[in-house]
Amino acid sequence: MIKIENVIRDYHAGETVVHALRGVSLDIDQGEFISIAGPSGSGKTTLLNLIGCIDALDGGEIEIKGEKVSTMGKKDKTNFRRINLGFIFQTYNLIPVLTAYENVSFVLSLLDIPEDEVKKRTMDLLKEVGLEGMEHRRPSRLSGGQQQRVAIARALIKNPDIVLADEPTANLDSKTGEDILKLMKQMNKKHNTTFVFSTHDKMVMDYADRLVLLHDGQIMSDERRA
Repeated sequence: MIKIENVIRDYHAGETVVHALRGVSLDIDQGEFISIAGPSGSGKTTLLNLIGCIDALDGGEIEIKGEKVSTMGKKDKTNFRRINLGFIFQTYNLIPVLTAYENVSFVLSLLDIPEDEVKKRTMDLLKEVGLEGMEHRRPSRLSGGQQQRVAIARALIKNPDIVLADEPTANLDSKTGEDILKLMKQMNKKHNTTFVFSTHDKMVMDYADRLVLLHDGQIMSDERRA
C-alpha cells in the first residue's frame, strides 16, 4: 500500500540545515493500524506530511498504491489526496460555521456524488461514530471528543484506503482519547482502512498493531504486535 524508500527531508533555518528525516525506509500494508512515534523533533509529523503529499521530498521515494509521489505535480497531489487519503488532526480542523452533517457531507460534494447518496452515506456514518441526533450542531456546540468523531467521519466518508492521523488524542482527556482510539480501531477492522498515526501519546502506541519509533530522523525500532 505504502512503500517508503530512503526518504530524506531537510529544512533550512537561516544558515542552519535541520535534517528532519535521514534515509527512512518503511513498508505499510493495507489494513494496518500503525503508530509512528517519537519525541518532538524526531521527524514523525514530517513523515506523515510526506505520505499525505503535503510536503516535498529532498531525496528517496514514496510510492502509494503504485503511484510515485516524486513524479506528482501540485494538481496531481491535490487530486490524489482528495480521492485516496483521509486526514484527522489534533485540532479537529472543522469548519466552524457548518454543522456536523455539513462538515462531513462537504467532502462528498467535491466528488460530484448525487445528493440522495450524500445524505444516506453521511447520516449512516454519523450514526456509526455515535453522533446520531447531533448532525445539526455546529462545532461550538460539541465537546472535543464529539468534534473528533466528526473529524473521523469526515476522513472516512469518501471510503479512503488510507487515513493519516496527526496526534489525534492530543487535545482530549484520557477517557475520551481511549474512546476515540477504540472507535478508530473498530473502523479499521470493519472497513480494512489503513490508519497511520504520528504520536507521542503512550496510549496511542499501546493501541497500535505496529509501532515504529523515530529518533533524530531515523527509525530506531519497528515492532509488529499483530
